[in-house]
Formats: sequence, C-alpha cells, structure tokens
Amino acid sequence: MRLGMVGLGRMGANMTLRLVRGGHEVVAYDVRPDAVRLAVEGGAIAASSLGAVVEQLPTPRAVWVMVPAGEITETTIADLGELLSPGDLVVDGGNSRFRDSQRRSRSLAEHGVGLVDAGTSGGIWGLQEGFCLMIGGSIEDFDRLEPIFATLAPSGGYARVGAVGAGHFTKMVHNGIEYALMEAYGEGFDLLQASRFDIDVAAVAELWRHGSVVRSWLLDLAARALRSDPELGGMTGYVEDSGEGRWAVEEALDQAIPAPAIALALFQRFGSRRDDAYANRLIAALRREFGGHGVHEPEA
Repeated sequence: MRLGMVGLGRMGANMTLRLVRGGHEVVAYDVRPDAVRLAVEGGAIAASSLGAVVEQLPTPRAVWVMVPAGEITETTIADLGELLSPGDLVVDGGNSRFRDSQRRSRSLAEHGVGLVDAGTSGGIWGLQEGFCLMIGGSIEDFDRLEPIFATLAPSGGYARVGAVGAGHFTKMVHNGIEYALMEAYGEGFDLLQASRFDIDVAAVAELWRHGSVVRSWLLDLAARALRSDPELGGMTGYVEDSGEGRWAVEEALDQAIPAPAIALALFQRFGSRRDDAYANRLIAALRREFGGHGVHEPEA
C-alpha cells in the first residue's frame, strides 16, 4: 500500500521505516525538515506539507497521524478533514483520549472521511520488535488497512477491539496497568537496594528473568538499566506522566470501578516530584528504556 505518515518523532519515524522495509510506500511529513530527510534516507517519499501528502496518495487515501496528543493532533486532523475526499481514511495513532477520537470521527464524517484510532504500544523498540496495535473503527476500515497493521505489528500483535474510540480506550487501560506494574517493580527493587543484606540488585533482576513468575519485558528492561547503572545515579527520581494514567483513573471514577493500584501508581508519580527515592529512579529508568523518554539528571 501507499499511505501518508504525518509526524516523524521517535515512534512515527520507526513506523515509517518498518513499513518501507515491509514493502509499502510511505509519503512522510513532519514540520522538521531534518526528520523528513532522515525518513527519505530510509526509503520514504518526502512531503513538504499536509497538502503535499494528500497530493501524492492514490484514492482512496489513508493518512496516519502520529503527532503529540493535544492541540497538534486536533489541528492536524481538522486540516486533513478539509484536504481529503469522501472515502479517505485518517488513522489517529498518537496518545489521544478516546472521547476525542469519537468526536473527531463525527467531525470527519461530515466530509465523508473515516477515522480509525490506533492505540500504539512498543516505544523505541517497535522498529525491531514490532508495535502492538489496538484498533478502533469499522470492520470495513479495519480490513482495508490490515496490510499496514500486519506489517507494523509482530505476529498476533494487532486486533480490532471495537468501534471508533475503542482503540484508544484499550490503550488507556493498557497504560494504567503499565503504571501499576512499574510502581511494583520500583518498590520491590527499592526494598532490595535498601536491605540489610549486600544484595546485587542488577543480579537479582537478571535472575528473575529466568523462570520467575514476575518475569516480563519490563523486568528485562529493568535488568538492562541496572546492569549499566545499579545505583541509577545518572538521573533523579522525577517521573513524568503522559496523561493516559490520569484518564484511566478518571474513567474508573466515572464508572465506579475500583482501580486502587493504578490510582496509587499515578499519585506516586506526583509524589516523585518532591523527593528522589530509588523506586522512582527505577521507574524513570524504565520509561527511558522502553519509550526513549527523557530523564531529569541530578544537579552537579
């Protein structure tokens, strides 16, 4: 297939490369010319504007939007609604709130343009390992774009989870679970590091990767981070949140669903901005490992 990719950040750039390597043609656009240049070096087709993306796509068109959540996504999708034609599709693959995806779908429908929301997990490892895709949209739109999903994801790593909005709803819950898992790992390794025994926390992380019931990809990443810096001294314990954990807690409140572990993990991130606990440094290190997120370095 040939599709447009708008947004060539950490994930958008890797998705473009994976698609090109999988035999697809990608018309790539970003407000940063250097990002477009790098995509072209990887085999993509350059576009200098949203209009140029649309002009270089065969009908019916498909444009994947991979820009930061919030106002940038809002304006980009609105602009595409004016540029695209009836029968075209927009894929919102960023960290949008599911209610916003539903509203944007209704707005695009006024132009005859469809929307698919793709909750996307995989971080900076997606190029190598593949991206897990949680798709919301009609069955017809899903089927039309399935060759793209199949290339981006590892085997078994994509599925239509429901109507428009379901993709980002599922990703919101995914991230809420991620918050709680990272908090548990952070607290556990904090206990090990502070114990009365001379425990090698990096060695324990490696040990648990083999046969333990707590083994996971997050544990693999923890072992990787601890191997290079057991004290995690290269960062502070300041842990950011991207918003989806907040949305998960808000949705739990709206639906009266108890989610104490997710809520506590979110509040612990707020607390991390007031201290420098080892647990929080591990969580910050995990975010860096799986998503390439920045960390706060200690002052000299």
